[in-house]
Amino acid sequence: MVEWFDSHCHLQDRYLADSTIGTDSATGTDSATGAEDSERALEGVLARASEAGVTRMVCVGTDAGTSAQAVALARSMRRPDASATAEGVRMWATIGLHPHDAVHGVASLDALLATECSPSVLGPTESDVVVGIGECGLDYHYDHSPRSVQRDVFAAQIELAKAHRLALVVHTRDAWDDTVDLLRSCGVPDRTVIHCFTGGPAEARRCLDLGAMLSFSGVVTFKNAGEVREAAALCPLDLLLVETDSPFLTPVPHRGSSNEPARVALVGAAIAEARRMDSTEVAAHATENARRLFAL
Repeated sequence: MVEWFDSHCHLQDRYLADSTIGTDSATGTDSATGAEDSERALEGVLARASEAGVTRMVCVGTDAGTSAQAVALARSMRRPDASATAEGVRMWATIGLHPHDAVHGVASLDALLATECSPSVLGPTESDVVVGIGECGLDYHYDHSPRSVQRDVFAAQIELAKAHRLALVVHTRDAWDDTVDLLRSCGVPDRTVIHCFTGGPAEARRCLDLGAMLSFSGVVTFKNAGEVREAAALCPLDLLLVETDSPFLTPVPHRGSSNEPARVALVGAAIAEARRMDSTEVAAHATENARRLFAL
């Protein structure tokens, strides 16, 4: 069976509660809505992921609360008595502050980092739960936090990734110049990924020149995303990842329903078509690259 690694998803209660998690209603599959049903929703998400060959996933934090829950979810899945689990599926977590939430300050992560991480010359081990810092970065599209604050908080998290020897998970939207400049001036961590890459070939080359990996989401399936597909086609196979960014950015043909890790194969198939190669080869490379990025 083909194995997939969803390198970026959000399966915390906040995201499950805000969305209907399930397959399209046309399939007849039950779904769960609301915080009170989040555990049942998570069980279904993980079961469908397992059936689709998604054996590994990273649940990504966006602030102190969602980071703590991502860690708790990843740890709970390692318990044999866990209710929300699926055979063969493993989960890891990241701790980070999204640019939307930069106003909370990076100090809001201190308690969680002190509990879950310590500066290391080796980085995470197979038994560790936390494998990355982020998602963090710059978002000049919405500007929910002042841009100067976003830049300061992003720079601080770049330093955290280096101090803890963890992967850096970068979010950038309408902020390519400042994102590249900050990474260059701060020094790019050894393992860095531009998550949900939405640029074209020019932006891809700038990021690749920094030594970053590129992770592609359901956007690559969108009709108007020709430049994203061009970027996916030129990205070296050893620097390419796939993700869902669940529950957001549902790939074609499921637009209008909530996204979930089981659909990462649709992302891989779109990349395979753009590169004129078999999707099983994309899966193999993307999975190996995710393991290397997160030191697993």
